[in-house]
Amino acid sequence: MRMILAILAGVIIGVGLTWTFLRHSEKEEKPKEEHKEGSRVQHGTNGETFLKIDKATQEHIGLKTAPVEAVQLRPEVKGYGQVLDPTPLTLLLVDQLSAEASLNASAKEFERLKALYAQNQNVSTRALETAEAAMRKDQILAEAAKSKLALTLGPITSAQTNLQAFVESLVSLKRSLVRIDLPLGESLQAQPEGGRVAPLTAEEHPLPTKFLGPAPVADPQTQGQGFLFLLEDKPLPPGTAVIGWLQTPGEAQSGVIVPRAAIIRHEGDTYVYVQNGEEIFEHKDIEVERPTEKGWFVRSGIKPQDKVVITGAQQLLAEEFKAGDTE
Repeated sequence: MRMILAILAGVIIGVGLTWTFLRHSEKEEKPKEEHKEGSRVQHGTNGETFLKIDKATQEHIGLKTAPVEAVQLRPEVKGYGQVLDPTPLTLLLVDQLSAEASLNASAKEFERLKALYAQNQNVSTRALETAEAAMRKDQILAEAAKSKLALTLGPITSAQTNLQAFVESLVSLKRSLVRIDLPLGESLQAQPEGGRVAPLTAEEHPLPTKFLGPAPVADPQTQGQGFLFLLEDKPLPPGTAVIGWLQTPGEAQSGVIVPRAAIIRHEGDTYVYVQNGEEIFEHKDIEVERPTEKGWFVRSGIKPQDKVVITGAQQLLAEEFKAGDTE
């Protein structure tokens, strides 16, 4: 009898302990379920992506926004090219100057013999003809040297009176000669009125350039319409690959300036986060067309006075990706 009572007591105690443990476990798990945080990413009916970020989180990540500015800019066409090496120009200029010097000397000799021949001062007809032939030969060589230089610089630039000083400024890297080619299939009906260029690695800060004229020969690789520009402010080393914006005549284009800090680039896409409410931020894909001093010119996707995230955009990007990984 005592044994049976002992067994019953042990069973009762075991059941009690188990029940107590289960209740304790439920109390620990229940708060976790109650505080489980839902996804901050929402999707609209047309595929839009929104992030709901509460005020406390915004303050924690230091999120800041700024309104975009409405602007109207002159039309520009984008092209690509490089800073030309001035060494070939130097060699061509030396050939031209040498040919012109020879022509000057032979022309003077011909005129001297011609004058003596006219005065019957012991100058044979053969000597006069030889001097004239030498002068004609030097004329041909001078024209050939001039044509070679014009095929590199174009007729307008190569015809300037200060050509030697121009080439010397390129060799000393005080100025840079830049060639910009339009993509194949694109062309300009009128000459550019100016341009801006920037290295491919730093396109956010373009430099103004002076238009010199159309490129006299086509590029063997791009086969596009080419133009020559002179970069006088902060010249770039020869061979630098550049991107160019050619200013063309036409009506001004309307758009907005998006601050550089708001631009996000990821896997070939460019977008910003636009604030649509106190706690709602929309992911918007955009196409940046050209840089300005204050940011990037955008013609569609963003409206004037839209507020874009300029601080904390990377945190929003991380939140969006995190939600994508859990879906």
